[in-house]
Amino acid sequence: MASTGVIPGRQPSWLLTDLYQLSMSSVYHAEDMDREAVFELFFRALPSSRNFVLAVGQQDCLEAMSRFQFGADEIDWLRSLERFPEDFLQMLSRLRFTGDVYAVPEGSVVFPFEPVIQIRAPLIQAQLMETLLLNRIHAQSVIASKAARIILSAGDRPVMDFGARKAQGGEAALNLAKCSWIAGASGTSNMEAGHYLDIPVVGTMAHSFIQTFEDESEAFRRFSKHWPETTLLVDTWDTLRGVDRVIDLIRESDGTSAPVSAIRLDSGDLLTLSIQARQKLDEAGLDHIKIVVSSSINEYRIRALLEQGAPIDAFGVGTEWATVPDAPTLDFAYKLSEFDGLPRMKASTDKVTWPGAKQVWRHWRGRRMTRDLIGGHDETVPEGATALLRPVMESGDLLPGAVNSLNQVREHARQELAALPETLQNIEPAEPYPVSVSPALEEARRQIQARFMDER
Repeated sequence: MASTGVIPGRQPSWLLTDLYQLSMSSVYHAEDMDREAVFELFFRALPSSRNFVLAVGQQDCLEAMSRFQFGADEIDWLRSLERFPEDFLQMLSRLRFTGDVYAVPEGSVVFPFEPVIQIRAPLIQAQLMETLLLNRIHAQSVIASKAARIILSAGDRPVMDFGARKAQGGEAALNLAKCSWIAGASGTSNMEAGHYLDIPVVGTMAHSFIQTFEDESEAFRRFSKHWPETTLLVDTWDTLRGVDRVIDLIRESDGTSAPVSAIRLDSGDLLTLSIQARQKLDEAGLDHIKIVVSSSINEYRIRALLEQGAPIDAFGVGTEWATVPDAPTLDFAYKLSEFDGLPRMKASTDKVTWPGAKQVWRHWRGRRMTRDLIGGHDETVPEGATALLRPVMESGDLLPGAVNSLNQVREHARQELAALPETLQNIEPAEPYPVSVSPALEEARRQIQARFMDER
């Protein structure tokens, strides 16, 4: 069965929430306010080093929401705090998610203020989803957006995930493998991700293997004996001498199997060393042997190497997309947009939101996206545009097609990235993608702001 990217047994404790969610919910319960609400998750602004966000994590959230239930031990623990009324705890013990959900498909390109997921549910249910949604979608979208940039910079050269050792915990390592695969990586070194997510596993060898032998040639010989068609790490001592020893090993082989398919460079001047290694291999008649590089690889280093003509065939990336040092956060928020049939908004300085349930319509020229329009959910669909938010849950049940296989998500992300305007595919900051707001939404916000100011 094809993986959906949801890790078995990963159902969260519904205590993965902030205290204030439960504090507010207890008041809503006591005041009989549990009427229908609409909440939307979006981000306010792009980091300066981003031209788009690749939204990932929605399916993970949908699976969790479909199994929403506080466990008896969790209710007992809440009771032990002596903070919450017993009738509220009894209500929580019976609570299930019964709402409707709209979401952009996992692996979609999104821009500021565009809802990634929209929850329509009784107020308490919708409120209690906040921490889960922000936690899952924020973390995975940060990684996926970085991975997409790195993969776009590599062109048609494979990029492999080597980042598990630098990820911030085991779940983060799995998210990294998943998100980089969605963004277009060729595989992962993380065996757990291979097992649970059915992502191709890839890998070479460590310097420690070479160091356990007195002779580098013997280390190469022993490893390739057990792992023919392998990639040998040549920079433990002298990189170019290591290349020579790989050439000697191939010449010594009996021809029954190819002992080596590639060499890996993991330190030093990767431009000069890749050129010199390529020259040695070609002069030995080994132009089929690939060159793989790793060592602090990111989109800028890839671009610089390729622009300078480095004969590199593939990249292994670890720390840069495991930690995302240039944009480790996105300004995601989860805000109330409608309650009890009336539009709601926030008017705080620099954090103003748009009122009412919304839809995003994307306009196209051929296969290229050209501009987006944010409008009211029930507004007429503009001619030639496609709606980004799609129904994925109804009355708490997942709808057909709501959760796709990981490979289907990967293909959707590939199409989305290919449909970006060419300027946005560049890793340098570009003119922002055009996103406008409908006149009806503008008027709704003006009216609410005027009423708010009058009341003040």
